[in-house]
Amino acid sequence: MGKKIMSIACVVAALFCLGYCVVVFRIRSGSRFYLIWAFGGVCLLGIALLLHFNIWDKIPLIFRRIFLAAVLIGAVLFVIVEGCIISRFHDKGKADLDYIIVLGAQMKPAGPSAVLKFRLDAAYDYLTENEGTICVVSGGQGSNEPCTEAEGMYRYLTDKGIAPERILMEDRSTDTSENIAYSKALIGRTDVSVGIVTNNFHVFRGVHLAKAAGFQDVCGISARSNVYFQLNNMVREFFGIMKDLVCGNLR
Repeated sequence: MGKKIMSIACVVAALFCLGYCVVVFRIRSGSRFYLIWAFGGVCLLGIALLLHFNIWDKIPLIFRRIFLAAVLIGAVLFVIVEGCIISRFHDKGKADLDYIIVLGAQMKPAGPSAVLKFRLDAAYDYLTENEGTICVVSGGQGSNEPCTEAEGMYRYLTDKGIAPERILMEDRSTDTSENIAYSKALIGRTDVSVGIVTNNFHVFRGVHLAKAAGFQDVCGISARSNVYFQLNNMVREFFGIMKDLVCGNLR
């Protein structure tokens, strides 16, 4: 009876993963990470078949224990990391920062993607309330982008009325760690107060990358995120944090 319930649960979870993969693909997330949901759905269907046809019991006990231990460790680690991510969801920074750094995201022919627009709107709100703050827009040009992310962000903010002399463009970076590293080089010092502007799911990593880069006074400025992509983004961010931990980029 227990195996039957587990098998049904795996099928239900697999259908959810496959369905969510289609949803993210249809809405266009800007990356191919949605494929992990298809991969997860196929794996869950495979486990359901192993349980349904009693193949699981024929696998040597040592391998079953290793698999279950790996799943348990992974689940605990995932919960801890997601808790850290959620803890920064509502960061609003502090007043009169010396600099804010807006982390790049996809630029489309029509303008900033929804994810990037959320970041830019949060930056605009902060800059209008704190007139002495300098803004660094950070992001290079991907193969599917019409211009550098920095250039697109600069145009968006200046079109909304932010003075051009308040914006510095960092247009070489290709990922979050480079956003921080190249923005640091552009600023030229670390003894300044800095706010990291990005979507809520991304603030934790952005802030800790900035601290690891040597900035002494760092805070997060959280922008909202697309509700349909939130689950996809949260899972993707888990892998991003794990990658930066392994590479020694976080502290």
